[in-house]
Amino acid sequence: MVVTGSRAEYGLQANLLRMVEADPDLELQLVVTGTHLSPAHGTTEREIQADGIPVAARVDLAQRGDGAQDIAGAIATGIAGFSAVFCRLAPDIVVILGDRFEMLCPAIAAVPASLPVAHIAGGQLTEGTMDDVIRHSLTKMSHLHFTSTETYGKRIVQLGEEPGRVFVVGSLGLDAILNDPRPDRMEFERATGIVLDRRALMVTFHPATLDRVPSECQIEEILAALERRSDVRVIFTMPNADPENNLIRERISAFVSRHSDRASCHESLGRRLYLGALSLVDGVVGNSSSGLIEAPSFGIGTVNVGARQQGRLRPASVVDCAPEREAIAEAIDRILSSGFRASIRGLKNPFGDGHAAERILAVLRSCPLDRLAAKRFHDVDFQLDEAFGKVNP
Repeated sequence: MVVTGSRAEYGLQANLLRMVEADPDLELQLVVTGTHLSPAHGTTEREIQADGIPVAARVDLAQRGDGAQDIAGAIATGIAGFSAVFCRLAPDIVVILGDRFEMLCPAIAAVPASLPVAHIAGGQLTEGTMDDVIRHSLTKMSHLHFTSTETYGKRIVQLGEEPGRVFVVGSLGLDAILNDPRPDRMEFERATGIVLDRRALMVTFHPATLDRVPSECQIEEILAALERRSDVRVIFTMPNADPENNLIRERISAFVSRHSDRASCHESLGRRLYLGALSLVDGVVGNSSSGLIEAPSFGIGTVNVGARQQGRLRPASVVDCAPEREAIAEAIDRILSSGFRASIRGLKNPFGDGHAAERILAVLRSCPLDRLAAKRFHDVDFQLDEAFGKVNP
């Protein structure tokens, strides 16, 4: 069983889903949840239907708002929903990806059901958002771990997971970039209505739930920096369903209304058009992981705003800046400069080689599932005085 809860994470898993479905020894049970089922977020289940991948079940989280109580209630609803799905479909293993709160639902429901869980993209750090604690919690509830880099794999072992259950496979995000065909400029413009008549920036800003600077203030600063760039076309993709996402949406929509001649916003471009956009724009602005993981493969720079991605590995194409309009404007100038573009030409993406799905599939096919549910805590040797400091100096 593979769970998908958002447009971004489905795009990452698409190649893996196709491989599982095509394997004669495996049966795919795809469960759709989260914003895929939300009209406010574009009902992106339609992208799955367009790909022809069958859906085995749907779990509606019934999330009505973006406050803390709304999200806690959605998680509770989802746990009950996934428990019912597990009873009905009886999967052998549950595959989840990432660090979104939606993934807590199948992971928690799997514990009393004694179902093994395989977790993709653990071990990373994003200290400016609640996703960090969710990601590490998912690691502790999982039995197989597929990481994008060796550093992330070591961190999972540091969390007490057995080294033999940790597999460094690379990032699924690079699989589609390196292997799937993308639309050319003409097809992209025709499909989206976006005319690339000048330099363009892709902007994605998600709620920074643990940043000291409120998300509302950060998006205002980003938009103020973009106000000055009448020479640049701005393509916004809307934020995820975290707290304060509605405030961000309102600010973006107002900006697009004021600058309809050079700005547009999109709930979901879909994976193919999104990657097509990255291949055509001149840079990325915001705080999305895509700017750090996927954008480097296209030879474009990323302006990473604020602390949301703090702790994540950074390629040389990423320019960090404070959530202040002057700093953001300077960073935009930098990534658009010919010198910077030349400096990152031919940059090797540290997150993989485009074969992550193949490696994950090989493990899922060969691993004896009947032995997975029981785990041992793997202790890591270290000196207490070095780790915690001496009590009596």
